[in-house]
Amino acid sequence: MRTALLLALAAATLALPSILDGQQLGIYVLAGLAAMVTVGLSLLMGYAGQISLGQASFYAIGAYTAGLLAVHGTPPLLGLLAAPVVAATFATVVGIGVLRLRGHYLAFATLAMQLILLSVLAQSEWAGGAIGLQGIPQLSVGSVELDEDIHYAYLVWAGLAVTLLVARNLVASRAGRGLRALATSEVAAAASGVPVGRYRLAVFALSAAFAGLAGGIYAFYLGYLGPGSFPVLLSVEYVVMAVVGGLGTVAGGVVGAVAIVLLVQLLNDIGTQPGMPSYAPSVLSYAVYGLLLVLVVLYLPRGIVPALRRGERS
Repeated sequence: MRTALLLALAAATLALPSILDGQQLGIYVLAGLAAMVTVGLSLLMGYAGQISLGQASFYAIGAYTAGLLAVHGTPPLLGLLAAPVVAATFATVVGIGVLRLRGHYLAFATLAMQLILLSVLAQSEWAGGAIGLQGIPQLSVGSVELDEDIHYAYLVWAGLAVTLLVARNLVASRAGRGLRALATSEVAAAASGVPVGRYRLAVFALSAAFAGLAGGIYAFYLGYLGPGSFPVLLSVEYVVMAVVGGLGTVAGGVVGAVAIVLLVQLLNDIGTQPGMPSYAPSVLSYAVYGLLLVLVVLYLPRGIVPALRRGERS
């Protein structure tokens, strides 16, 4: 029954872009991109026990990698393929030092990483500076050019499918069993022969690769990139998505991302109503994030997906 339900849900998701209009397709694309990032973050926080407040930095690295390569004449498809590789490489280099930290020290370090990256991008002419990187061509595969929102909706669907497949295979593998042991007790996992440091670094790099792939698609979808496209609040959103959906679950990243993206869109619609101040959308977002986290911690401490699974078993 669960397999049939998943197949039906996948078919409905695949058919959905054909009945959505322009703005709704944009929300569909952004929700899919957020889900790709959040799936990796859910693995990182739920299995490796690492709190990252800088996941949007890998999203930005993937986006700028694809955008810069395409602007300078590299075939767009190669730029897209390079995006997750560059993001994962950067995460590996940074993670060797950063992952020695624990708890809120690691969270602050990843936050500082994103702030430094945004500062570098804003000051660098090769990245477009504060004005941003413009003139990014449409993604093309041979003679086929993706120039409509519905094309990117299906591309995001395909990218999310690949992300989910890799994540599920990892969780079900021998390494996944080691990660589950690591999530339960780092000391016990190390005593059982699990290479804790190597596994942490691998999951950190994998989560960055997911974010980099999403960023590459985002670059071609918008055709413009700027430092303001990757604010610190975006990293906070990803954390909220992972916690709400359920840490350490593959489906939780998707559920949390879709729920928060739809909620953010609703808050933006409310905040932009006539008579509302210009800062209303941001204030509403911060307030609702805080309230949502409190409610989840109190009533759904493990997230939506684990709660649904417990209800199904009962």
